[in-house]
Amino acid sequence: MSTIVSFEEVRERATFVENRTHLTDTKGRFVKVADYRDGGIFWAGFSGVSQWERHPVGDEIVQIVDGSVTLTLRSEHGDEVHELSAGMLAIVPQGVWHQFRSPHGVTVLTTTPQPTEHITDEAPTLR
Repeated sequence: MSTIVSFEEVRERATFVENRTHLTDTKGRFVKVADYRDGGIFWAGFSGVSQWERHPVGDEIVQIVDGSVTLTLRSEHGDEVHELSAGMLAIVPQGVWHQFRSPHGVTVLTTTPQPTEHITDEAPTLR
């Protein structure tokens, strides 16, 4: 069976999270648009900074719907920083810690494998 999604309907169900920090609980504030493979497609809008997260079983696809965001990828090779704006897409490699910063606000559509690991520390410890 196919799945058809209206972005306008999804936008109406989502809660924009103002001044997000690495300690903000976002459970129930973002919208799961659809199931997809071993995870889901999610709609999220926020300003501020996300927790560090990584996905041990697959790559994450991040599409910028509105606004802009700085995406930081952290690995044993150092930080890789990307400035993304509406209409852009990034693929976050499997297992790589990453964080989003958007002082003015961003809306993203992600295809996210599960499980997702989050940390509330300021930065991940690399092994």
